[in-house]
Amino acid sequence: MDEDGPGMLLSERIRVALADDITSGALVPGFTLDEQQIGDRYGASRTPVREAIRQLAAVGLVEMRPRRGAVVAGFTTERIVEMFEMAAEIEAMCVRLAAHRMTPLERGRLAQLHEDSEAMVAAGDIDAYDRLNWTFHQTIYNGSHNSFIAEQATALRDRIAAFRRAQLRETGRPVRSRAEHGEVLDAIMRGDGEEAARRMRAHMFNAAIALGRFTAKRNGPSGD
Repeated sequence: MDEDGPGMLLSERIRVALADDITSGALVPGFTLDEQQIGDRYGASRTPVREAIRQLAAVGLVEMRPRRGAVVAGFTTERIVEMFEMAAEIEAMCVRLAAHRMTPLERGRLAQLHEDSEAMVAAGDIDAYDRLNWTFHQTIYNGSHNSFIAEQATALRDRIAAFRRAQLRETGRPVRSRAEHGEVLDAIMRGDGEEAARRMRAHMFNAAIALGRFTAKRNGPSGD
């Protein structure tokens, strides 16, 4: 089995790298993804490359076209904002329930995750913080104790994961993201569902704003 570090498949490493290139604008819409070239770049056979491309297609970053194969999909700023708006409402719903339903053990785990993130942010380790960020939010979904809502939140998060990862590369965003997590955590610990939901919405909208700034810088003054 091809792996890159403990528990990380080579196909996953390729998927993350390609997703970063797509969301940053390094790979433009319509660009054809050549399996052989990608495989050579990562020292991989076509199997993990195809799996990475399949996963990117599943979340809409890549389109499969007749005779052209896999090409980078186009996406607009408006579409991304719409997805973040939807995510903000679903996550607000999750955290409102979680503030009332999380067990002491679940609250303790969330607090520990937040504490662990401090060193990652201080070290500028965006990859580590991104993984912890995913776990932080997933812990809230699970803490809602509503499996259907948690499934919807997870599915939408998977769909926009690459964009949520990209926004962490905007200057200073990890520090602000962690502070916003702290505000959400504080509301949960106080059992204030409405405040937790308000803080979560703000957190998601701030992420969307950070993404817009990051992509604008990468694409230049005329970029969208």
